[in-house]
Amino acid sequence: MNLRAWCVALLVAVAFGVRGETNAVRFTAEQRLEPARLKATHEAREQFAKARCPVLEVGAFQDFRAVIHVHAEDSDHTKGTRAEVLAAAKETGVRIVMFTDHRGPQSSTWRGLRDGLLFIAGSEDDDGKLRFPEFGTDGQPREEGALKFLTHVEERYDADLKGFAGMEICNRHTDQKVDAGMNEYLLRALGDTNRWRLLLNAFKEYPDEVFAAGCDQRAEIFAKWDRELRKGRVTGIGANDAHQNVIHRGVTFDPYAVSFRNLSTHILAKELTEPDVRQALRDGHCYVSHDWLADPSGFAFGAVNNYGVYPMGDKAPLLDGTRLVALTPVPAHLKLIYGGVVVAQANGTNLTYKAKKPGAYRLEAWLEVAGEERPWIYSNPLYLEEHSIFSLRLPNAVDAPGVEVKKDIPYVTSEPLAERKQRLDLYLPKSNGLAPVFLFVHGGAWREGDKGWYPPFGNRFAKDGILTVIPSYRLAPKSPWPAQAEDTAAALAWTVRHIAAYGGDTNRIFIGGHSAGGHLTSLITFNERFLKPYGLTPSLIRGVISLSGVYNLDFGDAMASVFGTDRGVRRDASPQFFVKSPAPPFLVTYCEWDYPMLPAQAKLFHAALRRSGVASELYYTPKENHIMEMVAFTHDEDPTAKRIARFILEGGK
Repeated sequence: MNLRAWCVALLVAVAFGVRGETNAVRFTAEQRLEPARLKATHEAREQFAKARCPVLEVGAFQDFRAVIHVHAEDSDHTKGTRAEVLAAAKETGVRIVMFTDHRGPQSSTWRGLRDGLLFIAGSEDDDGKLRFPEFGTDGQPREEGALKFLTHVEERYDADLKGFAGMEICNRHTDQKVDAGMNEYLLRALGDTNRWRLLLNAFKEYPDEVFAAGCDQRAEIFAKWDRELRKGRVTGIGANDAHQNVIHRGVTFDPYAVSFRNLSTHILAKELTEPDVRQALRDGHCYVSHDWLADPSGFAFGAVNNYGVYPMGDKAPLLDGTRLVALTPVPAHLKLIYGGVVVAQANGTNLTYKAKKPGAYRLEAWLEVAGEERPWIYSNPLYLEEHSIFSLRLPNAVDAPGVEVKKDIPYVTSEPLAERKQRLDLYLPKSNGLAPVFLFVHGGAWREGDKGWYPPFGNRFAKDGILTVIPSYRLAPKSPWPAQAEDTAAALAWTVRHIAAYGGDTNRIFIGGHSAGGHLTSLITFNERFLKPYGLTPSLIRGVISLSGVYNLDFGDAMASVFGTDRGVRRDASPQFFVKSPAPPFLVTYCEWDYPMLPAQAKLFHAALRRSGVASELYYTPKENHIMEMVAFTHDEDPTAKRIARFILEGGK
């Protein structure tokens, strides 16, 4: 599938913000606590909520809101209970709570899923680290494999991060120690009846604004993070350091709910499981946000090139045309930072930057609030690496022992009238009996591609005993839609009628394809108008394998050069709207670094299949992009290729 139409429409079409600095005024905690400014801050938050753009899921991961470094019932100076933590997490939309008990990680019932939340047990050690061990089958913590983060960085600027997954870049207690303004204000209020009354009234009306008055970006901590990033991967996390123990005259100024709203670490994980969350934190698939200002869900930062889309935390090849892209759901001042220096900035919901140098790039989003600019989002870095032809993984050997290849067989009309694009190649396995058949349709955005590109693919599956049929098809715009679907149906009709003569089992015909090919084979399975001219029905198909396919074209005008802009035509070309039972079983795949929207499309299509009673498996391929996954399929050890072969050899299971 071509990146340009799908990716640019989603990630670049948003208008550029105007570059330039915004108001650089910064207020003290006491100034932020002035009644008029508290009111203005609250009104700004309300405006951010109104200005929030709709959020589209575009990547392979879900956004789970997490609070890290949470204490309850673990020391004399911690006043909160675990039940209060649970209630506050539910109130604030938190999905993950990572406890850091002073007495060591507890193997209690407060681990795992509970009421829809994931609890992870860890500890805050005396030597300055948060430690989240894995637990053995005996329920006891194991040091091996522990996830470690440097904590209270303001005390440890020279700390060696070897062995650490990352470091805290924000910590509420750091704010209190480094900037004593909030504490001083509280002490003065305790000694002044009028001040105390005003403070109580302010806290009652604006609890989040009062709590956040003492929160700021700590420049020296970020400077350390940038220094460490020059050495390698370092995940930045936010630390609530929540104890619920700031209590004066019976008033709790740091209730869990307020603390949780103030700061969170948004973890981008495939599923809400402890292994997935641990891996996401190791990989830097997360960002830190002051959620009290505005809901950041839907924030995205990563690299885009013709191979795919790479989210924050990952390494991406630095190709000609590689761009770093950031999207926010609320207009903000966006700052792209490289080596501690702002290299690009924009005001708005979008920043795009053509990268030229390898290294770690991270993004900050700041909001104009009551006359000052305040930090909102801190991304984790994206790591760009030099790229050359020698770094590419090459396809497996083209020729496979025992595989016979027959090329350029016309599937619509006989020689010499057959068009070049209406021909197919056969990869025949060495077999003593009839072989299962896999009709594979190539991708290329319906406008590019040819069967001649896929000998490694054909040989790879024929070597497993699968007779592989690879057709070309007429391409747009020279051959307007739906020529591509008509040719796919014609290739299937030829296969049904002729494949037995080549040793294929007509009772075991599987169809599938990659990208546009996944779309075409899914469409002809459900939209009966394509098979009907040949007197065929989906019942002859034993299974469908759709690899990083497209299933819904009924939004926007992407690929207008193929499908036009007529909503009826685009809907008629969308497999999503034709799903029905009975139908053959499906294997639907997507990969981590796929093009925008393809992971979401795979999930929605799979869900539609399951709702309709069609057997479907959703298969995820980590650490592959849209292009290189096809190269990976040609290798014997590739797990996705193994799953495809098993699906075929086991009859669609």
